[in-house]
Amino acid sequence: MSHRNTAECGSETSAAPEKHEVRAENNPTFLSRMRSIVSFYICYMLCLGLGLACVVCVCVWNSQWRGGFAWDGSALQFNWHPVLMVTGLVVLYGNGAVLYRVPLTWGQNKLPWKLLHATLMFLALVLSIVGLCAVFGFHNAKSIANLYSLHSWIGIAAVALFAIQWVVGMAGFLLPCSPISLRALLKPVHVWMGGSILWLSIAACISGINEKLFFVLTGTQAYTNLPSEALLGNSLGVLIVAFGLVVLMILSNHKWQRPDSSPEVLAYTPILQEENE
Repeated sequence: MSHRNTAECGSETSAAPEKHEVRAENNPTFLSRMRSIVSFYICYMLCLGLGLACVVCVCVWNSQWRGGFAWDGSALQFNWHPVLMVTGLVVLYGNGAVLYRVPLTWGQNKLPWKLLHATLMFLALVLSIVGLCAVFGFHNAKSIANLYSLHSWIGIAAVALFAIQWVVGMAGFLLPCSPISLRALLKPVHVWMGGSILWLSIAACISGINEKLFFVLTGTQAYTNLPSEALLGNSLGVLIVAFGLVVLMILSNHKWQRPDSSPEVLAYTPILQEENE
């Protein structure tokens, strides 16, 4: 009997280290995953903060230093242009691009998030088009030539590619009749084009800020003297670059990519019968 008790005690004693070993194997994976998620949310909050700072900065610049807003062909109509382009083509666009990286969206039906992604991008595109209408209307009212500067060429290219990207993305990834093979073919192009459009948008905004400051700052308030308006404009450019870098860092980190959807989710409805985007 004592031998049996000893054997049982021995088995219990030997079982304990096995449980300990299992926990030791799982802990590093869990901790690594948690560190990755915490790191993502830190970067994501930084992205949101920089985006908000960009919008506030461009609004303050054009309301306090440039006289406010109107839609009457005057310089006040032009002030809508930088506000709408920064808000739409950079901030909304960037936040729409990183939507799938948010861990909250993982393991769920992807359709609502696809629709939200498409909606954010559509709003960004609409704001960008209205921003172009504002500057073209101002130029036409003042008999100023259109599309003569490098800034305007880059900006038009960014908006045109953005419009094509949205239409192709809608047709390729949301229409039920779109085959899986087409989606697999479009996915890398869609991802690459998305990052390229963001870089073009940032380049257009920075060159536009610089161009505007050279035009409006003269005399004692010349750009070379760095008056307060110049400091604000330069700061806006730095914020836009920082925002873009954070967005691209989020997009380029493979640990923050959305995991593959489960077969059940893929078979839920024809619109979701696709590979992970």
